[in-house]
Amino acid sequence: MASPMVLSGTTWKVACRIITTCGPIALKSPLSFPAVNTHQLRSLRRNGRITGNLFSPSLKNYLPVTKVNVEVKEGNATVVDFSLQPSIAVPASDPTQDVPLATTESVTNTTNTTDANRTTSFHQAIQPEEFRHHHFPDMEIFLRKYATEYPNIARLYSVGKSVKQLELYVMEISDNPGIHEAAEPEFKYIANMHGNEVVGRELLLNLIEYLCKNYGTDPEVTDLVQNTRIHIMPSMNPDGYEKAHEGDRLGIVGRNNSNNYDLNRNFPDQFFQITDPPQPETLAVMSWLKTYPFVLSANLHGGSLVVNYPYDDDQQGVATYSRSPDDAVFQQIALSYAKENARMFEGHPCADMYPGEYFPHGITNGAQWYNVPGGMQDWNYLNTNCFEVTIELGCIKYPQAEELPKYWKQNHRSLLQFIKQVHQGVKGFVLDATDGRGILNATISVADIDHPVSTYKSGDYWRLLTQGTYKITASARGYNSETKTVKVGGKGAVQVNFTLTRKDSKVEEGTVPDINMVGLNGTVTKEFETLIKDLSAENGLERLLLSSSADVQPHRYRSYNELSESLRGLNLNYRKITNLSSLGQSVEFRHIWSLEISNKPKESEPEEPKIRFVAGIHGNAPVGTELLLALAEFLCMNYKKNLAITKLIDNTRIVIVPSLNPDGREIAQERDCTSKTGLTNIHGKDLDTDFTSNSSGAREPETKAIMDNLILKQDFSLSVALDGGSLLVTYPYDKPVQTVENKETLRYLASVYANNHPTMHLGQPSCPNKSDENIPGGVLLGAEWNSHLGSMKDFSLSYGHCPEITVYTGCCYFPSAGQLPTLWAENKKSLLSMLVEVHKGVYGFVRDRHGQPVSKAQIVLNEGVKVYTKEGGYFHVLLAPGYHKIHAIAEGYQQQHVKVLVRHDMASFLHVQFDTDNKIFGLPRELVVTVAGATMTAVILTACIIWCVCSIKSNRHKDGFHRLRQHHDDYEDEIRMMSTGSKKSLLSHEFQDETDTEEETLYSSKH
Repeated sequence: MASPMVLSGTTWKVACRIITTCGPIALKSPLSFPAVNTHQLRSLRRNGRITGNLFSPSLKNYLPVTKVNVEVKEGNATVVDFSLQPSIAVPASDPTQDVPLATTESVTNTTNTTDANRTTSFHQAIQPEEFRHHHFPDMEIFLRKYATEYPNIARLYSVGKSVKQLELYVMEISDNPGIHEAAEPEFKYIANMHGNEVVGRELLLNLIEYLCKNYGTDPEVTDLVQNTRIHIMPSMNPDGYEKAHEGDRLGIVGRNNSNNYDLNRNFPDQFFQITDPPQPETLAVMSWLKTYPFVLSANLHGGSLVVNYPYDDDQQGVATYSRSPDDAVFQQIALSYAKENARMFEGHPCADMYPGEYFPHGITNGAQWYNVPGGMQDWNYLNTNCFEVTIELGCIKYPQAEELPKYWKQNHRSLLQFIKQVHQGVKGFVLDATDGRGILNATISVADIDHPVSTYKSGDYWRLLTQGTYKITASARGYNSETKTVKVGGKGAVQVNFTLTRKDSKVEEGTVPDINMVGLNGTVTKEFETLIKDLSAENGLERLLLSSSADVQPHRYRSYNELSESLRGLNLNYRKITNLSSLGQSVEFRHIWSLEISNKPKESEPEEPKIRFVAGIHGNAPVGTELLLALAEFLCMNYKKNLAITKLIDNTRIVIVPSLNPDGREIAQERDCTSKTGLTNIHGKDLDTDFTSNSSGAREPETKAIMDNLILKQDFSLSVALDGGSLLVTYPYDKPVQTVENKETLRYLASVYANNHPTMHLGQPSCPNKSDENIPGGVLLGAEWNSHLGSMKDFSLSYGHCPEITVYTGCCYFPSAGQLPTLWAENKKSLLSMLVEVHKGVYGFVRDRHGQPVSKAQIVLNEGVKVYTKEGGYFHVLLAPGYHKIHAIAEGYQQQHVKVLVRHDMASFLHVQFDTDNKIFGLPRELVVTVAGATMTAVILTACIIWCVCSIKSNRHKDGFHRLRQHHDDYEDEIRMMSTGSKKSLLSHEFQDETDTEEETLYSSKH
């Protein structure tokens, strides 16, 4: 094929054929040409030709080849043929099958191989050319240079900053930098944790150069880069390095960070309470390790020559062997490094300095050497999936620069060999039997080894093991576990996949087929669903932020008037996507502004989820106000410029209330970190105690405005409130309660925010008044943090049917304005994560059998929490990943019940179709109708009988009176002459056959 190269308006062609050992192949990726220098351009203009190097396309499983000094002339294309050799002998296989991964011998061979044998006949490995000590500016330029020159395999990023605000840089080396490839393990090297131990820092810079320059030509390097995601941190303590001095043998100057703390005694420990406050470098690294699914790691030190492995300390705090559950694995990976370093392997590292010290084969258990409480390697093993060892690289901590080539020669084979150990043991996927998707956070357990690991987002896992036969079990919440017997060899990882079936996967009794869980037939488009999944993936939000065309830098606090003008400015400049309104006024008649951001801000879109951000409930904590103003401007500026943000705005109704207590804010003072001035409103009322259910009580105007015009609308799916005074997230309830309904979901929502914050999720706020405070995951039940009644988030959940979390952005209530850019950088990703999270859970609509929407139907979650359908029958509710029971109830319709699986990266759609209620008083309609009919028949029959009896009696009365009237005249004279007794006798004789009593006769005569 011809690949054109355009220079100064002229197109020059090179025709290339790619030939493999199996024959020609189609070229799907473009050829890359080296940068054309000035000399070549002059040659082009003078001779009509150019000479340069051509690199073949990067083809998976083939080694790239370089053609040197290719001469390209004007006119017909120059023909250049490439013959590629396979680099990895891996047959295409079904990822669900249990097969060993066959890799080249260069990846699995562990010892006694010469350099010459490790390279192909086509190319000799390129060694680093320049050795020197790199101070921070020099190191920074070096890293940027290689990230720029090798963008296809190198990515430079920072995990945080040191005390002196120096970046903690990491260079990623991978064939797909910035992307976690499912089933590809992640590896890391860290050096210079002690600032005056510098050899590791320089070795890692050498390693970066070596990997970049040899990728595509050296098979060993190419295999490693194509099959491993490698992260390299040259300096964890850049501040200390700048204090250290060349030639230091045993000194301590620069060992600690700028706060004078030893970073390798600063991690939480399993046996001892670490009382030193967590340092920014420590927190940054802990956050980093929680972000990536690292499998294997080494921490490079100096001062001896040995590899030590966990545990680093023991319960008694004495020098004794402290065995971890994976002791055999640690010995194997430690030995893999030591064997390649002849001096280390001898075991007598520093005879002139420590003549009695001996380490068999150059390895040792950490605690057996000496106790190190608070060490990083133990924290790795106990808190992540990562196995880490500590490598001492030499007896002199800061050798002279001219000695650096010697260290590279001694260690570069070991550095490569140690990376290869990440491919030992077992690896694979844990999949859902229903839909074949990977299961996040499934547990992989090995019988008789008490150290489980967990799966990553695609359900992929890695478990380091030595050779042998193991029983391995995969389990996950809501699934039946599965156990397999696996034989692990010595050449590459064995792939073992698990497919788990769901527990009680049948729909609960009473559910009818009219309730269906659908993936794509809802209102959410496939394209938008894919976006949410992408943003939920690892580094998804980072990529969004990197692709943003514009950002904001908050640099000052705004008074009420400035805040009002800023909101009006956003509304005037972005009319099509904003709507500014006042929810009400404060005691001193300041507006409580609400800014809606949506593609249709003045229209009701009940099918779209609605989220609100509220800040400033305490006027003395205005950081949240500035963060929400920055968020509003960031979203507006990137609308129609950033695809992801545009789609989020188009599919979400976002409401921002930046200042709930503007009166309190006006009297608060900057740099008042602990002052309560401005906390309450002008009436002295803490507004977060005024959200009570007592409608008869007097409420503050600020509270009433939020309750009536936001919360009680009952149309929000999620609320985020920003406050200050610590660094954590709390979830309902703030009031003391025995049980919290839907607690798992509330905690999950809070965790999403905390996990996207660089330090919050570490649970170490380090506030001056509570320096030893530990909050697991940075998340806490509100009542456990600050128990009180009448809170906004409790009212929101109980009466607005909307979960609300409270974010405490920092220890200082009112920090200096100079800290706002940092606070924005720390919270930006978390705030955006809420916009993504609001599109998860369960959504859908409720309709009757004729397709008519049923509004105000109850959706009851897990037999507790209730939400109601909106206009059009739409509903949306956020739920933690896992199984949930959902009941749909509406008057006059049959109740519907279903169990729904909620995923972590997408929403589940439900269509509820109601039938007319077939029950009366809880009994089947047919039974009730039959009984009612029989009852009515009996009532009618009884009425007829009574009527007949009454009729007969009535006729008798009439007949007697008729005869009485008939004889009245004949007997009148006789009756007159008789006495009263005679009268009675005569009458008695006349009516002696009648059965009526005197009273009945009298009663009859009256009628």
